[in-house]
Amino acid sequence: MEEGFPEPGGLPPGREGKRPAVIWYMWLPVALALIAQRSLEPGDRNIWVGITFYALAGLLLVWLIWRGEWSGPDIPPSLHMEDPLTIKSNWFYIFIPLAVFTFLAFGSLRFDGLNLFLWLLTVVALLKTFWVSRGLSFRDWFARLREGIAQRTWWVRITPWAISWVGVFGLAVFFRFYRLGDVPPEMISDHAEKLLDVADVLRGNWWVFFPRNTGREAIQMVVTALVARVLGTGLTYLSLKIGTALAGVLTLPYVYLLGKEVGGKRVGLWAMLFAGIAYWPNVISRIALRFAFYPLFVAPTLYYLIRGLRNRNRNDLLLAGLALGLGLHGYSPFRFVPFLVLLGVGLYLLHRVSKGARVQTIWALVALVLVSFVVFLPLLRYALAEPANFSYRTLTRIGTMERSYPDSPVRIFFDNLWGAVTMFFWDDGSTWVHSVTHRPALDVVSGALFFLGVVFLLTRYIRRRQWEDAFLLLSIPMLLMPSVLSLAFPAENPSLNRTGGAIVPVFVVVGILFEGFLTSLKSAVKTRAGGGILWGAVFLLLSWSSIQNYDLVFDQYFRQMRQNTWNTSEIGHVIRSYADSIGEAETAWVVPFPHWVDTRVVGINVGLPEKDYALWGKDLPATLEIPPPKLFIYKPEDELTGILLTDMYPSGILQRYVSAVEGKDFMIFLVP
Repeated sequence: MEEGFPEPGGLPPGREGKRPAVIWYMWLPVALALIAQRSLEPGDRNIWVGITFYALAGLLLVWLIWRGEWSGPDIPPSLHMEDPLTIKSNWFYIFIPLAVFTFLAFGSLRFDGLNLFLWLLTVVALLKTFWVSRGLSFRDWFARLREGIAQRTWWVRITPWAISWVGVFGLAVFFRFYRLGDVPPEMISDHAEKLLDVADVLRGNWWVFFPRNTGREAIQMVVTALVARVLGTGLTYLSLKIGTALAGVLTLPYVYLLGKEVGGKRVGLWAMLFAGIAYWPNVISRIALRFAFYPLFVAPTLYYLIRGLRNRNRNDLLLAGLALGLGLHGYSPFRFVPFLVLLGVGLYLLHRVSKGARVQTIWALVALVLVSFVVFLPLLRYALAEPANFSYRTLTRIGTMERSYPDSPVRIFFDNLWGAVTMFFWDDGSTWVHSVTHRPALDVVSGALFFLGVVFLLTRYIRRRQWEDAFLLLSIPMLLMPSVLSLAFPAENPSLNRTGGAIVPVFVVVGILFEGFLTSLKSAVKTRAGGGILWGAVFLLLSWSSIQNYDLVFDQYFRQMRQNTWNTSEIGHVIRSYADSIGEAETAWVVPFPHWVDTRVVGINVGLPEKDYALWGKDLPATLEIPPPKLFIYKPEDELTGILLTDMYPSGILQRYVSAVEGKDFMIFLVP
């Protein structure tokens, strides 16, 4: 422990037994930061007030840390395991031919029973090659598990901590699944593309990479197909939503574990709580696109990487490689995470703590890379066969394949970097599909705590030179890079989807600061009244954060999506009602109009997910040969279609459907 830097809850040498001057010292940095972030909220923004109060909050926090009156959660001790630097050569000799056969078996560019089996065997063989046996073997562990299940009496220990953990996790599940059916309310064209891909999976076409709509990785399609079959929700928007909401929920235990690894179990709990209620991860989990799979795999990758390096445990690094490889099958921005892994290992090797373990670390890194490479193997096969499809989306953003740079790429990069690193406090971008536009990515409480957390970790790194602090801070801009590198389309930066991996370290930093604040506040009060103040602070800040995030998702985001998306569900309801009463689903059509509804989405809402209801105006006369009844739907501004239908069907009945959303009316023309 460095001189002058206190243990958690303690005071530096020479100040033992001295309480901080007054309790408001503890409150003041947080209060100033809350004022700063509140001044940056939309509506009555004042950037100079925000900058001034944030500067005062940061300086005061540094002063309190230096005086020993603000203590944060310390990094838990590590184990420093010995690595034999050996492999199981018999498994390695099995792995080599399996890897070759697996690569060849994926020549069809789709998953099937044979190549899936070979792929799984290859991964297992490689893990067995490098796995260091410690303690119980898998066979012994399984035998104990079987014996435990066979017992007739089980004891369950319920502790206050277990209740707290379950309560926090339950709150997060509520935020992810509450009103999932109607928030967000309507589909967009991307959802139609996804459901067509899911239909391919249900027909047995398990593509490694789905080329439709500039290309998509496979995990979401497989998960949605599983949801559709198991839950019976079918090819629907809800199936897509359930899959991504589950991804959002499954991220949280690893956020907890990462927080626990770098700050203790209470840090993990606070990190999971703030990430669970936050608007940013909630929205990208609900929009039913691949976005939630970015943080889902970043979380275990970071957790096993940091734990493996801290404990010098090769097995954890193998698990990090497994998570890294799987993440590459989830969402394309994850392709930047291998660079983050190299950064983490490099930082560890550059710090004194790695002394005596550098060869061991490099050896474990080789194993990590090999595992991730083998898990990535099906996509590698596709990338070699179809390089244009595989890299199209990335190259059109980084390079000039689709359009030239609007300015100097160097200037765009730094402008984008500034926009991305300030989005937490200022502007999360203009993409209404997955954000409440042009507001901070964090709520007032989380934004204030995150800023102070960054200050705290920077200060502690200067004092202690702990590589974990440096890596946690540097991982945030690294995980923003998929958005920052949108050089050809700088207007797309920042975007909450391509920065979604940063959710994991951001909320761990929030948890570290919140635990430090409570620890420091607790050390300043020794009375029952002081305990009341402590719990009052917890209740006040968590209530504020919860209420604001609830409003952002279930009011502001809902209204924004309702206004910006077309009401295909209402059109689908009209066609479904027609088909269930006087007509048939096949004798209804939607006449396309520029910048109006996607007629494929209409089909999904009708319950015919692979039917496109489009009938172009020039093709309307062909319907004369079809016996009535017939139903036509068109946009009110499409006067030419209205005239043509009236001429064709003089006995037709024309009605204007008044939408629940202003400006979304449509015309119904019924031929009885």
